[in-house]
Amino acid sequence: MALPPDATPRAGAAPTGAQYQRSLSPAFTAGAPSTRPARGDWRSRYARRVAVTDFIVIVWVVFGTQIAWLGLEANVVVREGSPIPAVDYWIFSTLLVVLWMGALMLNDTRNYRVIGSGSQEYKRIFDASFVLFGCIAIIAFLAQIDVARGFLLVSLPMGVLFLLLSRWMWRQWLVVKRAQGEYSAKVLLVGSEASVAQVARELSRARSAGYRVVGCCVPTGRVADTIEGTDIPIMGNVNSIDRALQATQADTVVVTSTDDLPPDKVKHISWSLEQGQQHLVLAPSIADVAGPRIHTRPVAGLPLIHVETPRFSRGQRVAKRATDLALSTIGIIVLSPLLLVLAMIVKFSSPGPVLFMQTRVGYAGKTFRMLKFRSMVQNAEALLPALQAKRDAGNEILFKMTNDPRATRVGRFMRKYSLDELPQLFNVFAGSMSLVGPRPPLPSEVERYADHVHRRFLVKPGVTGLWQVSGRSTLSWEESVRLDLSYVENWTMLGDLLILVKTLRAALAPGPSAY
Repeated sequence: MALPPDATPRAGAAPTGAQYQRSLSPAFTAGAPSTRPARGDWRSRYARRVAVTDFIVIVWVVFGTQIAWLGLEANVVVREGSPIPAVDYWIFSTLLVVLWMGALMLNDTRNYRVIGSGSQEYKRIFDASFVLFGCIAIIAFLAQIDVARGFLLVSLPMGVLFLLLSRWMWRQWLVVKRAQGEYSAKVLLVGSEASVAQVARELSRARSAGYRVVGCCVPTGRVADTIEGTDIPIMGNVNSIDRALQATQADTVVVTSTDDLPPDKVKHISWSLEQGQQHLVLAPSIADVAGPRIHTRPVAGLPLIHVETPRFSRGQRVAKRATDLALSTIGIIVLSPLLLVLAMIVKFSSPGPVLFMQTRVGYAGKTFRMLKFRSMVQNAEALLPALQAKRDAGNEILFKMTNDPRATRVGRFMRKYSLDELPQLFNVFAGSMSLVGPRPPLPSEVERYADHVHRRFLVKPGVTGLWQVSGRSTLSWEESVRLDLSYVENWTMLGDLLILVKTLRAALAPGPSAY
């Protein structure tokens, strides 16, 4: 139940920011507050479980490799003059397990800030493992110790591979739990109503990130009400945060905007939070900007956030083109029997050409002819105006129908599993398209674009993209544009590979958005 902004705190209620400053706890005055999660908190429970599986994986890999490579009895060879005596490989392997576990801990690979979503968790595992083995190699060289190279060369990639696999399996379990509302931070949003609604929408799109909104505090402080268009309860004004935290049992405060907050309010909020158990997050009013483009630089006490403009170097373009050329060539060769079979089925199942060629707009606004297997009747374009009033999907720019009467029986099957798009591999090979990129639009669609949407032409259109693996035909026009521009401005090679993997999974098991 929401509390009025001017209510007097009840006995046992959380102290206000001012009261907290006047009665600083011993834990706070003793030094810097701990950032470790409280024992019993879901964060610490999850970290302990992951630590157990990390230990099992490392023990299995290290000792398994030792036995397979060296047998049950072997000693680490030490050259003459080395200050270190020869040791049994069982001792060396035990030390390696301890050091590996320590490296993962010191590099915060189980920190709640990186688990559940994003690539940072995987990157930290990779970095910690390679730094550890690099240090072992350097020490072995300086101390004149001959460690079996094969033992190390097999242990490192095998260990990293199975650590990443175990973390991925934990992440799938965590995603399921978070979809059920568990293992998530309970979030109290603080800021203007518009910013609260925007941040709440973004967080709801990424349930796997682990943020569940349970209430908000806004300047108007309308009690017993909700934010328009949402079910987020308003718990009072921005001076009611302490009581709102108690009422909602929230453990994370997200400041969505500071324009309507009193000076130093954010600082006072951070002081009033329970150290190690409640967390403060600032959500700047910028969205769809990838981490590598964001840099924080403290200047005179101000945490200035630098956002780099998108840059596409010659090396990046060459690497992307080389990848497209290699994968499209392999795809055409491997899939040539399937392409031939599909071509014959299309040819003999309905009258008309095998391929459907359509003018689309590509890189730098230049038009090209996009190839697809024909999935509709021969006069499909002529029938389109009559169907505009019957559309039941798509959006104001893109025409879609869940049961398009123009599609042939074979065409419906091919469209559901994206088989009709396989000839676009030839577009990729020729250079007019990329494997991954924004959706290639029609010239008639481009005529209705707002100015900022033209930024999607900074890269080549793709056979697949964020739009295809994030909802496809069910997306609104604003969401489609947001995903395309996010891809253009935050492109990475790793991101392309992840999209290709998700596309393969979506093609093999298409959801309701595929038609």
